Amino acid sequence: MKVHYECASCFLRQSREALDLATDDEDLKMQVTEKINRILCQEFKKGAVSNQIGTKIHRTIKQETGNPDPYHEQREKSDEIALQFLPQVEKILEKDGSFKNYLKAAIAGNVLDFGALGLNSDIEGLVMSTVEKDLSVDHSAELEAELKKAKNVLYLADNVGEIVFDKLLIKKLQEYDVEVTMALKDGPILNDACLVEARKVGLDEVARLITTGTDSVGVLYADLSPEFKQEFSQADLIISKGLGNYEGLGEMDLGDKPVFCLLNAKCRPIARDIGVEVGDNVVLKLN
Repeated sequence: MKVHYECASCFLRQSREALDLATDDEDLKMQVTEKINRILCQEFKKGAVSNQIGTKIHRTIKQETGNPDPYHEQREKSDEIALQFLPQVEKILEKDGSFKNYLKAAIAGNVLDFGALGLNSDIEGLVMSTVEKDLSVDHSAELEAELKKAKNVLYLADNVGEIVFDKLLIKKLQEYDVEVTMALKDGPILNDACLVEARKVGLDEVARLITTGTDSVGVLYADLSPEFKQEFSQADLIISKGLGNYEGLGEMDLGDKPVFCLLNAKCRPIARDIGVEVGDNVVLKLN
């Protein structure tokens, strides 16, 4: 996805929050902020790709502060919130175990995103209100039709915490007799999920776990490992979670491979790009 004008202020807001998490050294924060401003001055322009700039900014913060995982505490908090609401979500699914409801539950997990929403957001309140919303873009029937034809599914994970709800959906996917492979980040960036978090919540019990081979925000094709690119090309069906993956997939040549994005439109640029309102739930077929 190309940048919208609001993305500039969002990059700066994310940078400030990440720096406050990464270090207490005020002089260092100033030095890194100067570098981030230079990145924006050089690269933020019409036609620039949003997750490319975001990746460069967050890698700069990690490298310059010497903190490889500024969002470590937020990762743990996300897990706690997800596990707190898991029984309530499971009760909803017991009453209505439709495929669409499982998709909505997975999307509800997508609001566990301190990077997009900010550290002071009412994440807990958003989880339950999101799972009760209908889909504003509903390509779930097309997704179900593709599942019935597929033998293997590549599932692109997004955030820590969110993967607790992804596990529910992956169990549902297995009813379609498909093999599910979940791709996670090779190293921490923002609050994106890595292998260690996936294993912690037992995702290795329901899916084969791999990494994208990189720590990019979403999928950034030039950074992806050859092994992941092969997995992507060989998958019958791609299910992608979250904003960063949506941004990156929109810049890739997907050919005729069916790719579905499951997300909550948490910001105006994403909502505008898709054609929905902020806060809407989306199951969108990209091609």
